[in-house]
Amino acid sequence: MKKIDIKDLNKYYDKEIELQAFVDNVRNLQYVQFVILRDKTGKVQMTIEKEDENNKEIVEIINNITLESTVKIKGKVIESPKVKLNGMEIIPSEIKVTSTSLAELPFNIKDKNSAEIDTRLNYRFLDLRNDYNSNIFKIQSELVKSLRKFLYKKDFMEIHTPKLQGTASESGSEVFEVKYFDRKAYLAQSPQFYKQMAMASGFERVFEVGPVFRAENSNTNRHTTEFTGFDLEFSYIDSYEDVMDLEEEMLTQMLKDIKEKYGDLIKETYKKEVIVPNNKFPRIKLADLYKELEERYNYKVAKEERNDLTTEAEKLAYKYAMEEYNSEFIFVTDYPKDKRAFYHLRENDIPQGYDLIWRGVEITTGAQREHRYEILKKQAEEKGLSKDVEFYLEFFKYGCPPHGGFGLGIDRLTMLLLGLPSLKESMFIFRGPNHLNP
Repeated sequence: MKKIDIKDLNKYYDKEIELQAFVDNVRNLQYVQFVILRDKTGKVQMTIEKEDENNKEIVEIINNITLESTVKIKGKVIESPKVKLNGMEIIPSEIKVTSTSLAELPFNIKDKNSAEIDTRLNYRFLDLRNDYNSNIFKIQSELVKSLRKFLYKKDFMEIHTPKLQGTASESGSEVFEVKYFDRKAYLAQSPQFYKQMAMASGFERVFEVGPVFRAENSNTNRHTTEFTGFDLEFSYIDSYEDVMDLEEEMLTQMLKDIKEKYGDLIKETYKKEVIVPNNKFPRIKLADLYKELEERYNYKVAKEERNDLTTEAEKLAYKYAMEEYNSEFIFVTDYPKDKRAFYHLRENDIPQGYDLIWRGVEITTGAQREHRYEILKKQAEEKGLSKDVEFYLEFFKYGCPPHGGFGLGIDRLTMLLLGLPSLKESMFIFRGPNHLNP
């Protein structure tokens, strides 16, 4: 029999149905038993009259059932306006316990604050039974769906790049080394090189949703050793401005879609307003931003620190963007070349790229790429990477169109969208320096 979802039970009033679900709660009163059943779509009440002789076996099962067990029930769906939960109830004729839960749970799964985050992560399969936590991933799924839909409409093609690489990617640092038969291999920091290979292949517009690995021995709320990246690359651009324009349009559409479907839920559950931008994201050079932060907020950093954005500067950049432009987003451009990857195109020795700050956190590094072989080779040599990226440089020997792109972390995007305290909350399974199981 096809599984019936709880959300669809109103289609089956006065009909016999078969339902499978978790046991969410049991109230065992003198003359009646109330059992709350739960699946991924919602909850429903099952009512058992104890004095009914036909219910003798069912009553006994309910007397001994443990919360979070799974059951298969047969019964009739009754419209009952007096029932607070969806105005309906199920009158069972048969019940079977399909899986029995231990009586004592490691923590109270109905209360997301009943245990420390690391304890919850150790029992993530239980933690995700809480609506607050499970809804995170419904929203995240919609987020990815929206981004994909947007790019498909723009004639992008989804590709899948290898995560095992023969050389350390991009910077040569913060990579996981693995044994690959008789030699070394590395887990990919990003699909960057292969996205660009697609440009050299004439694909013109590609994106990927996939795992990204970073060997960062860091235990902050913003870092993880494995996350889900959303990366894209496209050809025949005139400037990195084209890349910023595309990302701006994509994120605006994503927020519009999320607000339409889950705006009320996000506001009610996570106390965050989904704000759809109605104007262009402001753009500012790094040096000019630091000047503004000093003048407005008396934020001063050492000269050597001004080559990149500090964590505090990211937060203040958001404050500045809100005050000056009423924007949650701000693009920061004109970073020095020593802080940008070797494959960023340069004009007047300035990398043609940007960081995008949203709600005080950097979510994207994007750029126009250098597509000319000789210049790219020289820039790799400057970084001491020419031997490591020989295979990559081959892509550019036979012609490659001007192109650019960006990458963002789906988990970080989710964290900021919902105002979650940590990436640990926005990842199905978190991976960090001290967390490799489950």
